[in-house]
Amino acid sequence: MHRSEITIDLGALRRNARRLREVLGQSELWAVVKANGYGHGALDVAGTVLDEGAAVLCVATVAEALELREAFADARILVMGPTTGREVAWARDARIELAILDGEVPEGVRVHLKLDTGMGRWGLAELTAAPVEVVGLMTHLATADCDEAFVKQQLERFEQATQRHAHLTRHAANSAAALRIPESRLDAARCGVALYGLSPFGVDPGDDGLEPVLRWESRVAQVKRLRPGESTGYGRRFVAERESWIAIVPVGYADGFRRDMTGTEVIVEGARRRVVGSVSMDAIAVELPGPLSVGAAVTLIGEGVLAEEHARVAETINYEIVCGIDSSPVRARRTVIDA
Repeated sequence: MHRSEITIDLGALRRNARRLREVLGQSELWAVVKANGYGHGALDVAGTVLDEGAAVLCVATVAEALELREAFADARILVMGPTTGREVAWARDARIELAILDGEVPEGVRVHLKLDTGMGRWGLAELTAAPVEVVGLMTHLATADCDEAFVKQQLERFEQATQRHAHLTRHAANSAAALRIPESRLDAARCGVALYGLSPFGVDPGDDGLEPVLRWESRVAQVKRLRPGESTGYGRRFVAERESWIAIVPVGYADGFRRDMTGTEVIVEGARRRVVGSVSMDAIAVELPGPLSVGAAVTLIGEGVLAEEHARVAETINYEIVCGIDSSPVRARRTVIDA
Protein backbone atom coordinates (compact mmCIF):
# COMPACT_ATOMS: atom_id res chain seq x y z
CA MET A 1 0.00 0.00 0.00
CA HIS A 2 1.31 3.44 -0.89
CA ARG A 3 2.09 5.94 1.82
CA SER A 4 0.28 8.72 -0.02
CA GLU A 5 -1.44 9.48 -3.30
CA ILE A 6 -0.81 12.42 -5.60
CA THR A 7 -3.59 13.30 -8.03
CA ILE A 8 -2.96 15.62 -10.98
CA ASP A 9 -6.12 17.13 -12.47
CA LEU A 10 -5.46 18.02 -16.09
CA GLY A 11 -8.94 19.52 -16.32
CA ALA A 12 -7.93 22.18 -13.80
CA LEU A 13 -4.71 22.71 -15.75
CA ARG A 14 -6.72 23.27 -18.95
CA ARG A 15 -8.92 25.83 -17.24
CA ASN A 16 -5.89 27.66 -15.85
CA ALA A 17 -4.32 27.77 -19.32
CA ARG A 18 -7.55 29.17 -20.75
CA ARG A 19 -7.71 31.75 -17.97
CA LEU A 20 -4.16 32.88 -18.76
CA ARG A 21 -4.81 33.03 -22.50
CA GLU A 22 -7.88 35.14 -21.78
CA VAL A 23 -5.81 37.51 -19.65
CA LEU A 24 -2.99 37.68 -22.19
CA GLY A 25 -5.21 38.61 -25.12
CA GLN A 26 -3.03 38.86 -28.23
CA SER A 27 0.15 37.89 -26.36
CA GLU A 28 1.27 34.28 -26.58
CA LEU A 29 1.23 31.90 -23.62
CA TRP A 30 4.62 30.24 -23.10
CA ALA A 31 4.33 27.42 -20.57
CA VAL A 32 7.10 26.93 -18.01
CA VAL A 33 7.39 23.19 -17.35
CA LYS A 34 10.82 23.04 -15.72
CA ALA A 35 11.49 20.97 -12.57
CA ASN A 36 9.20 18.21 -13.85
CA GLY A 37 6.38 20.68 -14.34
CA TYR A 38 6.82 22.11 -10.83
CA GLY A 39 6.42 18.57 -9.53
CA HIS A 40 3.22 17.95 -11.51
CA GLY A 41 4.75 15.83 -14.30
CA ALA A 42 6.33 17.65 -17.22
CA LEU A 43 5.10 15.34 -19.98
CA ASP A 44 1.47 15.35 -18.83
CA VAL A 45 1.53 19.10 -18.33
CA ALA A 46 3.25 19.82 -21.65
CA GLY A 47 0.80 17.77 -23.68
CA THR A 48 -2.16 19.45 -22.01
CA VAL A 49 -0.98 23.04 -22.38
CA LEU A 50 0.03 22.51 -25.99
CA ASP A 51 -3.52 21.30 -26.63
CA GLU A 52 -4.74 24.51 -24.99
CA GLY A 53 -2.71 26.74 -27.28
CA ALA A 54 0.60 27.26 -25.49
CA ALA A 55 3.09 28.38 -28.15
CA VAL A 56 6.36 27.42 -26.44
CA LEU A 57 7.49 25.07 -23.66
CA CYS A 58 10.11 26.61 -21.35
CA VAL A 59 12.56 24.59 -19.27
CA ALA A 60 15.76 25.18 -17.31
CA THR A 61 18.11 22.58 -18.81
CA VAL A 62 18.90 20.89 -22.09
CA ALA A 63 18.25 17.52 -20.45
CA GLU A 64 14.69 18.61 -19.64
CA ALA A 65 14.27 19.84 -23.21
CA LEU A 66 15.49 16.58 -24.74
CA GLU A 67 12.97 14.59 -22.72
CA LEU A 68 10.20 16.81 -24.04
CA ARG A 69 11.52 16.60 -27.60
CA GLU A 70 11.14 12.81 -27.57
CA ALA A 71 7.45 13.20 -26.76
CA PHE A 72 6.65 16.35 -28.77
CA ALA A 73 8.46 16.30 -32.08
CA ASP A 74 7.13 19.60 -33.39
CA ALA A 75 6.86 21.72 -30.24
CA ARG A 76 8.94 24.83 -29.75
CA ILE A 77 11.10 24.33 -26.66
CA LEU A 78 13.19 27.03 -24.99
CA VAL A 79 16.00 26.33 -22.51
CA MET A 80 16.26 29.31 -20.16
CA GLY A 81 19.32 28.22 -18.16
CA PRO A 82 23.05 28.14 -18.97
CA THR A 83 24.41 25.57 -21.42
CA THR A 84 27.78 23.99 -22.15
CA GLY A 85 29.37 23.47 -25.57
CA ARG A 86 28.23 19.85 -25.76
CA GLU A 87 24.69 20.81 -24.73
CA VAL A 88 24.60 23.45 -27.48
CA ALA A 89 25.36 20.72 -30.01
CA TRP A 90 22.58 18.55 -28.61
CA ALA A 91 20.18 21.48 -28.75
CA ARG A 92 21.13 22.17 -32.37
CA ASP A 93 20.45 18.56 -33.34
CA ALA A 94 17.11 18.52 -31.50
CA ARG A 95 15.89 21.93 -32.78
CA ILE A 96 15.80 23.37 -29.27
CA GLU A 97 16.00 27.12 -28.69
CA LEU A 98 18.44 28.59 -26.17
CA ALA A 99 18.55 31.65 -23.98
CA ILE A 100 21.91 33.41 -24.34
CA LEU A 101 22.93 34.71 -20.94
CA ASP A 102 26.44 35.91 -21.78
CA GLY A 103 29.13 35.33 -24.36
CA GLU A 104 28.84 34.55 -28.06
CA VAL A 105 25.78 33.43 -29.99
CA PRO A 106 26.26 29.86 -31.30
CA GLU A 107 25.66 29.21 -34.97
CA GLY A 108 22.81 27.08 -36.22
CA VAL A 109 20.66 27.45 -33.08
CA ARG A 110 17.61 29.67 -32.61
CA VAL A 111 18.37 31.86 -29.61
CA HIS A 112 16.86 34.46 -27.32
CA LEU A 113 19.16 37.17 -25.97
CA LYS A 114 18.49 37.73 -22.29
CA LEU A 115 19.01 41.23 -20.92
CA ASP A 116 19.53 41.70 -17.19
CA THR A 117 17.34 44.71 -16.36
CA GLY A 118 17.36 44.29 -12.59
CA MET A 119 17.16 40.65 -11.55
CA GLY A 120 20.93 40.65 -11.03
CA ARG A 121 21.36 37.08 -12.21
CA TRP A 122 21.64 35.57 -15.68
CA GLY A 123 21.70 38.04 -18.53
CA LEU A 124 23.62 40.46 -20.71
CA ALA A 125 24.48 43.92 -19.45
CA GLU A 126 23.54 45.38 -22.84
CA LEU A 127 22.31 44.24 -26.22
CA THR A 128 24.55 44.33 -29.26
CA ALA A 129 23.55 43.77 -32.87
CA ALA A 130 21.27 40.74 -33.18
CA PRO A 131 22.63 38.00 -35.47
CA VAL A 132 20.27 36.12 -37.75
CA GLU A 133 19.99 33.25 -35.25
CA VAL A 134 18.32 35.53 -32.69
CA VAL A 135 14.54 35.07 -32.68
CA GLY A 136 13.70 36.60 -29.33
CA LEU A 137 14.68 39.13 -26.68
CA MET A 138 13.88 38.48 -23.05
CA THR A 139 14.33 39.69 -19.51
CA HIS A 140 13.32 38.41 -16.07
CA LEU A 141 11.19 40.48 -13.71
CA ALA A 142 12.39 40.46 -10.10
CA THR A 143 9.40 41.85 -8.17
CA ALA A 144 6.22 41.23 -10.15
CA ASP A 145 4.58 39.72 -7.06
CA CYS A 146 5.49 42.50 -4.63
CA ASP A 147 6.82 45.76 -6.17
CA GLU A 148 5.12 46.98 -9.32
CA ALA A 149 7.18 50.18 -9.40
CA PHE A 150 10.43 48.27 -9.84
CA VAL A 151 8.81 46.11 -12.54
CA LYS A 152 7.99 49.26 -14.48
CA GLN A 153 11.60 50.40 -14.19
CA GLN A 154 12.73 47.06 -15.61
CA LEU A 155 10.20 47.25 -18.43
CA GLU A 156 11.35 50.76 -19.30
CA ARG A 157 14.96 49.60 -19.49
CA PHE A 158 13.94 46.64 -21.61
CA GLU A 159 11.88 48.81 -23.95
CA GLN A 160 14.73 51.24 -24.45
CA ALA A 161 17.22 48.46 -25.13
CA THR A 162 15.00 46.53 -27.55
CA GLN A 163 13.06 49.20 -29.46
CA ARG A 164 15.38 48.82 -32.47
CA HIS A 165 14.45 45.13 -32.73
CA ALA A 166 10.68 45.26 -33.08
CA HIS A 167 10.75 42.35 -35.55
CA LEU A 168 11.89 39.97 -32.79
CA THR A 169 9.64 38.36 -30.18
CA ARG A 170 9.96 40.16 -26.87
CA HIS A 171 8.99 38.45 -23.61
CA ALA A 172 9.34 39.52 -19.99
CA ALA A 173 6.23 38.65 -17.96
CA ASN A 174 6.01 35.79 -15.51
CA SER A 175 2.74 34.59 -13.96
CA ALA A 176 2.43 37.49 -11.52
CA ALA A 177 3.07 40.12 -14.16
CA ALA A 178 0.85 38.41 -16.72
CA LEU A 179 -2.07 38.44 -14.29
CA ARG A 180 -1.79 41.97 -12.94
CA ILE A 181 0.60 44.17 -14.98
CA PRO A 182 -0.84 44.51 -18.49
CA GLU A 183 2.07 46.47 -19.97
CA SER A 184 4.41 43.56 -19.19
CA ARG A 185 2.69 41.09 -21.52
CA LEU A 186 4.49 42.25 -24.70
CA ASP A 187 4.54 39.55 -27.40
CA ALA A 188 4.55 36.58 -25.03
CA ALA A 189 4.46 35.74 -21.31
CA ARG A 190 6.35 32.88 -19.67
CA CYS A 191 3.84 31.50 -17.16
CA GLY A 192 4.65 28.74 -14.72
CA VAL A 193 3.15 28.78 -11.25
CA ALA A 194 -0.26 30.10 -12.33
CA LEU A 195 -0.69 27.23 -14.79
CA TYR A 196 -0.60 24.86 -11.84
CA GLY A 197 -3.27 26.77 -9.97
CA LEU A 198 -0.79 28.21 -7.48
CA SER A 199 -0.92 31.88 -6.56
CA PRO A 200 2.20 33.89 -7.44
CA PHE A 201 1.10 36.25 -4.66
CA GLY A 202 0.82 33.62 -1.93
CA VAL A 203 -2.93 34.08 -1.56
CA ASP A 204 -5.92 31.95 -2.50
CA PRO A 205 -5.47 31.06 -6.21
CA GLY A 206 -9.19 31.57 -6.69
CA ASP A 207 -8.62 35.31 -6.25
CA ASP A 208 -7.15 35.28 -9.77
CA GLY A 209 -9.50 32.68 -11.22
CA LEU A 210 -7.09 29.76 -10.85
CA GLU A 211 -7.67 26.18 -9.68
CA PRO A 212 -5.04 24.03 -7.91
CA VAL A 213 -4.01 21.13 -10.14
CA LEU A 214 -2.35 18.94 -7.51
CA ARG A 215 -4.02 17.05 -4.67
CA TRP A 216 -1.99 15.11 -2.09
CA GLU A 217 -3.66 12.63 0.24
CA SER A 218 -2.73 10.01 2.80
CA ARG A 219 -4.43 8.09 5.60
CA VAL A 220 -4.31 7.60 9.34
CA ALA A 221 -1.95 4.71 10.06
CA GLN A 222 -2.21 4.74 13.86
CA VAL A 223 -4.19 6.49 16.59
CA LYS A 224 -2.62 7.10 19.99
CA ARG A 225 -3.87 8.46 23.29
CA LEU A 226 -1.47 10.69 25.19
CA ARG A 227 -1.87 11.20 28.91
CA PRO A 228 -0.92 14.52 30.47
CA GLY A 229 2.87 14.90 30.33
CA GLU A 230 3.33 12.38 27.50
CA SER A 231 4.76 13.54 24.19
CA THR A 232 5.03 12.59 20.54
CA GLY A 233 7.99 12.78 18.19
CA TYR A 234 11.61 13.82 18.35
CA GLY A 235 12.59 16.49 20.85
CA ARG A 236 9.25 16.27 22.71
CA ARG A 237 8.08 19.38 20.91
CA PHE A 238 4.47 18.47 21.71
CA VAL A 239 3.71 17.51 25.30
CA ALA A 240 0.07 16.80 26.19
CA GLU A 241 -1.32 19.14 28.83
CA ARG A 242 -4.42 16.98 29.18
CA GLU A 243 -5.55 13.68 27.74
CA SER A 244 -5.06 14.03 24.00
CA TRP A 245 -5.53 11.95 20.87
CA ILE A 246 -3.20 12.06 17.89
CA ALA A 247 -3.19 10.44 14.48
CA ILE A 248 0.07 9.21 12.99
CA VAL A 249 0.13 9.77 9.21
CA PRO A 250 2.81 7.95 7.16
CA VAL A 251 4.34 10.94 5.35
CA GLY A 252 7.27 13.07 6.41
CA TYR A 253 10.05 15.23 5.07
CA ALA A 254 11.35 12.41 2.87
CA ASP A 255 7.99 12.60 1.08
CA GLY A 256 8.08 16.38 0.87
CA PHE A 257 6.11 17.25 4.00
CA ARG A 258 8.74 19.65 5.27
CA ARG A 259 10.08 19.68 8.81
CA ASP A 260 9.24 23.37 9.16
CA MET A 261 5.56 22.71 8.45
CA THR A 262 4.88 21.76 12.06
CA GLY A 263 1.85 23.77 13.11
CA THR A 264 0.20 23.77 9.72
CA GLU A 265 -3.20 22.18 9.25
CA VAL A 266 -4.40 19.23 7.20
CA ILE A 267 -7.87 17.79 6.62
CA VAL A 268 -8.79 14.64 8.57
CA GLU A 269 -12.19 13.16 7.83
CA GLY A 270 -13.38 16.51 6.49
CA ALA A 271 -12.17 18.69 9.37
CA ARG A 272 -9.05 20.83 9.71
CA ARG A 273 -6.56 19.44 12.23
CA ARG A 274 -3.20 20.77 13.41
CA VAL A 275 0.12 19.03 12.79
CA VAL A 276 1.97 18.80 16.12
CA GLY A 277 5.42 17.77 17.29
CA SER A 278 8.42 17.32 15.03
CA VAL A 279 7.86 16.23 11.43
CA SER A 280 9.84 13.02 11.03
CA MET A 281 11.37 11.60 7.87
CA ASP A 282 8.44 9.21 7.44
CA ALA A 283 5.62 10.42 9.70
CA ILE A 284 3.66 13.34 11.08
CA ALA A 285 1.40 13.59 14.11
CA VAL A 286 -1.98 15.31 13.84
CA GLU A 287 -3.97 16.44 16.87
CA LEU A 288 -7.47 14.94 17.10
CA PRO A 289 -10.54 15.84 19.18
CA GLY A 290 -10.99 12.18 20.10
CA PRO A 291 -10.38 8.61 18.94
CA LEU A 292 -10.60 7.90 15.22
CA SER A 293 -10.47 4.78 13.06
CA VAL A 294 -7.23 3.73 11.39
CA GLY A 295 -7.50 4.30 7.64
CA ALA A 296 -9.32 7.62 7.91
CA ALA A 297 -8.68 9.94 4.97
CA VAL A 298 -6.12 12.75 5.32
CA THR A 299 -5.82 15.57 2.78
CA LEU A 300 -2.39 17.15 2.87
CA ILE A 301 -2.94 19.48 -0.09
CA GLY A 302 -6.24 19.79 -1.90
CA GLU A 303 -9.83 20.60 -1.18
CA GLY A 304 -9.87 22.78 1.91
CA VAL A 305 -6.12 23.15 2.38
CA LEU A 306 -3.82 25.06 0.04
CA ALA A 307 -0.11 24.81 -0.64
CA GLU A 308 -0.04 28.56 0.07
CA GLU A 309 -1.10 27.90 3.67
CA HIS A 310 1.74 25.44 4.23
CA ALA A 311 4.16 27.89 2.64
CA ARG A 312 3.19 30.61 5.10
CA VAL A 313 3.83 28.29 8.05
CA ALA A 314 7.19 27.23 6.61
CA GLU A 315 8.05 30.83 5.68
CA THR A 316 8.68 29.88 2.07
CA ILE A 317 6.77 29.97 -1.23
CA ASN A 318 4.24 27.58 -2.69
CA TYR A 319 6.64 26.70 -5.52
CA GLU A 320 8.98 25.05 -3.02
CA ILE A 321 6.17 23.10 -1.37
CA VAL A 322 4.95 21.40 -4.55
CA CYS A 323 8.39 20.95 -6.13
CA GLY A 324 9.50 19.13 -2.98
CA ILE A 325 6.82 16.44 -3.03
CA ASP A 326 8.33 13.04 -3.88
CA SER A 327 6.11 11.46 -6.52
CA SER A 328 8.39 8.48 -7.16
CA PRO A 329 6.50 5.16 -7.08
CA VAL A 330 8.45 3.91 -4.08
CA ARG A 331 6.97 6.72 -1.95
CA ALA A 332 3.62 7.61 -3.51
CA ARG A 333 1.02 6.59 -6.02
CA ARG A 334 0.51 9.15 -8.77
CA THR A 335 -2.83 9.39 -10.56
CA VAL A 336 -3.68 11.64 -13.50
CA ILE A 337 -7.29 12.63 -14.17
CA ASP A 338 -8.94 15.05 -16.58
CA ALA A 339 -11.99 16.29 -14.72
